[in-house]
Amino acid sequence: MVKLRLKRCGRKQRAVYRIVAIDVRSRREGRDLRKVGFYDPINNQTHLNVPAILYFLDKGAQPTETVQDISKKAGVFTELSLNHTKFN
Repeated sequence: MVKLRLKRCGRKQRAVYRIVAIDVRSRREGRDLRKVGFYDPINNQTHLNVPAILYFLDKGAQPTETVQDISKKAGVFTELSLNHTKFN
């Protein structure tokens, strides 16, 4: 099973996170399938690769709560619902 979750980067006391698609059995800093975004909680910056996120969500990937909140603020799930209504 694939999850969309955060991967910690940066230095001590100055964490930044990559949003990655990763196998559930991998550890937090383990090998990811694909990098799909970036999140900096200190500067409150977010960069998302929306087509890649939508691809993994369509394939059944489950986002963690934090990634789901970040994606919801960026409007990814509204695009997901628009894509489903367009093809049905």
